[in-house]
Amino acid sequence: MKLDHVVYFTNENLKNVVEEQNRKGYGAVMGGRHEKWGTVNALLYTNNAYIEWLTIEDREKAEKAAVDQPLVAQFLHDKQYGDGWATVCISVDRMEIWKEELDNKGFQTTDILPASRRTEEGQLLRWKMLFIEQTPTSELPYPFFIEWAEPEKQGARRSSHKEQQITECIIHVEDPLRETGEWAVLLSQKVGDKNDIRVGDVLFRFEEKQGTPERLAAVRLLHND
Repeated sequence: MKLDHVVYFTNENLKNVVEEQNRKGYGAVMGGRHEKWGTVNALLYTNNAYIEWLTIEDREKAEKAAVDQPLVAQFLHDKQYGDGWATVCISVDRMEIWKEELDNKGFQTTDILPASRRTEEGQLLRWKMLFIEQTPTSELPYPFFIEWAEPEKQGARRSSHKEQQITECIIHVEDPLRETGEWAVLLSQKVGDKNDIRVGDVLFRFEEKQGTPERLAAVRLLHND
């Protein structure tokens, strides 16, 4: 398994987001539409994962989709907090086996959900998703999981993206020791010395923060010029 992407919820016009990131030299691109969810995204690829800015384009579609789509449900819940980091997505192989493993650990998982996105060029990208059953609250959402149908999902990758890499995800929680332990069990990883776990080449660090929603708080991006 590895970090596939990190999600940032925003109400901004995504074209403005892309322009701002490009002014910084990061090379963001428009992603496409999740036609069944009423959402659209922009993407910033790196050598090991990508950043997704997600926003709602069709509120009515999104509210209907939220019944069965936990990420959209979280967006609608988190709208009260304003723009900000939301959650992380882990890529896995053989989703059916991974679901069975999580169920055997005692986690209540959703059905495996088919998903797709129509790119700006009209290409349809398809994948499967799996979530841990959670009602959206201020408590930390578990990571969700993805298995891509297409072997090359990052068609907008350019050579400059190889100079960028996500190295660390900082997660603010009330009880770092507890959350680190739960994620370690979930992802079958060892707990580090500072309330952290490593998934592939990315460190997930849990830091104490009281009085705010428990969420992904920062993403460290190494940019080699």
